[in-house]
Amino acid sequence: MWSLLEFFPEDFRIGILDVGAALLERPPYQSLLDAGRCLVYGFEPDMEACAELERDYGEPHRIFPYFAGNGEAATFHETNWGPTGSLFEPNTALLEKFQNLAEAMTPKRQHSVMTTRIDDIEEIGDIDFIKIDVQGAEVDVLSHARRALSSALVLQTEVEFVELYKGQPLFADVDRLIRQAGFQFHTFEGFGGRTFKPIAIQGHADRGIRQDLWADATYVRDWMHLDALDPVKLRNYAVLAHDVVRSFDLVHLVLAALDRRTGSALAPRYIERLVKEPPGP
Repeated sequence: MWSLLEFFPEDFRIGILDVGAALLERPPYQSLLDAGRCLVYGFEPDMEACAELERDYGEPHRIFPYFAGNGEAATFHETNWGPTGSLFEPNTALLEKFQNLAEAMTPKRQHSVMTTRIDDIEEIGDIDFIKIDVQGAEVDVLSHARRALSSALVLQTEVEFVELYKGQPLFADVDRLIRQAGFQFHTFEGFGGRTFKPIAIQGHADRGIRQDLWADATYVRDWMHLDALDPVKLRNYAVLAHDVVRSFDLVHLVLAALDRRTGSALAPRYIERLVKEPPGP
C-alpha cells in the first residue's frame, strides 16, 4: 500500500507510546518505523529483554524497563506462556471452561513489583499513537498516562469481554475511560474466542463459535471537533488513519479539516490518488 507520507515530504516523526506485546511482534506502525518517521516509547519490564529491544530499535527510540501502572507496588503473575502474564491473577475457574485457555495461562510464580506512572516519565514527549496490550491492566495504565492520552490521536488497545483475569476491568470500563478523554470508538481489529469444552471445531482448540472473549479496539480523536486540532496534529492524524488504521474515508475527513486550516488542497488530491491507486486489502 502506498503511504500518505508521500503527501508530506517534510521531515517529522510521529510519537508512539507502545505498552505491551506489540514490542514482541510486528507492530501496526511498522511501516512508519521502517520509514524512520516515528519515535517509539516502549515498555518492557524484563531487563534482559529491554536491553535486546533497545539494540533492535536503536536511537532515537526509548525502551523503559518498567511495569506501567498506577505507581504503586503490585504483584506480577507469571504464567507458563510469557505473553499471558499479568498484574491480575488468571481466572482459572473461568479459563477451564474453554479450550486451550487455562493451558496457556497456567500460573507459575508471583513476583512483587513496583509499577511506574507513565505521567511521571519526563522523557516521554508528544504522543500521537498509543498501543496498549497489558492483559487486563489497561485502565490502570491509561488512568496514569493522562498527558499522553490528551495528545494522542489514535489509540489501539486489547479489551476483554469476560474476566479472563480476576477483577480486571472489562471493555465497558476501558471504553468509558477512553471516550471521556475525547475519543470516538472506531472499529474492532479482530476478535478472539474459544469453544466451551469439550467441543472443538474440527480439532482446532484455538477457534470459537459464538463466544467472543477479547478483541483489539481502535479509537480515534473525536472527528466532531477536528477544527480544534492544529495543522501538525491534523497531518499526523491523517498519516495514522491511512498508514496504520487504513480508514480511508476518515483520512479524507481529516485532510479536509487540514485544508480548511492551511488553504491546501490535500483532500481532493487524496481522492484522486485513491481512485487511481486503490489500496489493497
